[in-house]
Amino acid sequence: MDSQATNPLHGVTLKVLLQDLVDRHGWEGLADQFDFACFHNDPSLNSSLKFLRKTPWARAKVEKLWVAEWRVLEKKRVRNARRKARRAFKASLGEE
Repeated sequence: MDSQATNPLHGVTLKVLLQDLVDRHGWEGLADQFDFACFHNDPSLNSSLKFLRKTPWARAKVEKLWVAEWRVLEKKRVRNARRKARRAFKASLGEE
């Protein structure tokens, strides 16, 4: 197994991870999930990165959320790829 399958965080920087979560949830959504001042009071990418890099327990919580969501998205991606392959196979047999 490759490292990506065993560790979805492999090769993902904290900045990319945080930006992905902000894109999906927004600062308000992150503030609702985590009681961190960097998400509540004038949130910014730089202040949040600074806090998360200095606070391992907070970083672990944010990473845990990202990994959980990544796993759901990965399952959907695999499922959709299988469905697409199945449709293509049926089309090649003329069974549409």
